[in-house]
Amino acid sequence: MAGKGPGAAWALVATSVPMFMVSLDNLVVTNALVNMARDFNVGQSDLQWVVNGYVLAFAGLLLAGAAFGDRFGRRRIFNWGIVLFTLGSAACGLSGSVTQLVVARVVQGAGAAMILPVSLTLAVAAVPKARRALAVGVWGGVNGLGIAVGPMAGGLVTQGLDWHWIFWINVPVGIVAVPLALWAVQESKGRDRTLDVVGMALITAAVIGAVWGTVGAADHGWGSARTVVGLGLAAVLLVAFVLYERRTAQPLVPLAMYRIRSFMLSNAVSLAMYFGVFGSIFFLAQFMQGPMGYSPFGAGLRTLPWTAAPMVVVPIASLLVGRIGGGVLQAAGCLLQALALGWIALVVAPDMSYGALVPALVLAGVGMGLVFAANPATVISSVAEHEHNKASGVNNTIREFGGSLGIAVLTTVFTHGFTDRLAKGSHDADQAFVHGLQQAIWVGVAVVLLGALGGLLIRRPSPAVQQNAAVEVHPVVAVD
Repeated sequence: MAGKGPGAAWALVATSVPMFMVSLDNLVVTNALVNMARDFNVGQSDLQWVVNGYVLAFAGLLLAGAAFGDRFGRRRIFNWGIVLFTLGSAACGLSGSVTQLVVARVVQGAGAAMILPVSLTLAVAAVPKARRALAVGVWGGVNGLGIAVGPMAGGLVTQGLDWHWIFWINVPVGIVAVPLALWAVQESKGRDRTLDVVGMALITAAVIGAVWGTVGAADHGWGSARTVVGLGLAAVLLVAFVLYERRTAQPLVPLAMYRIRSFMLSNAVSLAMYFGVFGSIFFLAQFMQGPMGYSPFGAGLRTLPWTAAPMVVVPIASLLVGRIGGGVLQAAGCLLQALALGWIALVVAPDMSYGALVPALVLAGVGMGLVFAANPATVISSVAEHEHNKASGVNNTIREFGGSLGIAVLTTVFTHGFTDRLAKGSHDADQAFVHGLQQAIWVGVAVVLLGALGGLLIRRPSPAVQQNAAVEVHPVVAVD
């Protein structure tokens, strides 16, 4: 399909802008929860579902969104996702109670699940094969940037205007995005168009159970009934999904994918990277707002050396994926990320200056950019062209779960370290906070290093395999 329509650049813009808003809304409410609690006269615990409602719907429906794209048309599902996301955003802005807000956030998450997986497939299909790594890299960089700057954007809007405007800014974007996609993006469908309804139901319920149990572990404990039931139910449903998929003629995710080394290892890298990065940055932002004394917007602004660096690194790294291999770049990115997190853990102190953090933040941003460029590119290139949508759905689901798991696990580690220091007689809350932060970050370092090991185990395709992939005999089916 490359070369048709208004041009690949416009197609990349049309697919990236809605995806950026979807990623942004992951954590955009983080710095607005205090204001919401005051306006609705509820506690912070009652507002956790403002975040979790979005994450559950988003992560749980990603594979279904990819399957619907293959069946009914990727551009069509992409546009309907934008419409649903925009309506959900407007409903969030109009919410008069926390219940209405949570329901509207679930609608947003459902729309986001229709946008994200097909956006990558549409972006890849719009460019020539020689530029696919660059397109995937740009997609990964924009996606990661949206997640990373969400808290800062939410803090800025909340301070300057009102928390309702966090959601209203999505509405004009959605209104413009639909006609832009209709003009710039060509329609396509997958080769396998049979909807695996039972498979979708099983995996959706499994992912929702896993995320529900994980996000609640930070508040209720890993041994609580909620956590055990959620994770136990997820495990049972996942086993049922695998058994069913082995017997059905048209599985939701082809079982052959699980035998592809680069596909499986790249998804493991994604899980480890998002676990360490977003679990650590979650507490680093709190450290800047607590012991360092910055405002929500000020704290978000000072994380930019970390969160904005991928916008510079990704285009450069994308050009190197085909030359040195996606596995090497993923390993290098994880290694740099681990070094940066370890650096922060060693130097962090209640009375430290911001300047002491900047080198580590820049190093972390470079590492994150390398992974953002190489990870989705390796996942996509490891499967047949007609399987891009399914591969994207799997990769995004694992990434979302990795971020939720990282925040939950590191919250547990942080809380233990914080309370342990106070229990030993420390009356300095800032010092106790730093102690908990250091312990949490070191766990993040260990997990990200496992991601680096996984990247090193990814074998670079031989020239013969790359040539065969370039002449894939089962292309996507274009629909005019």
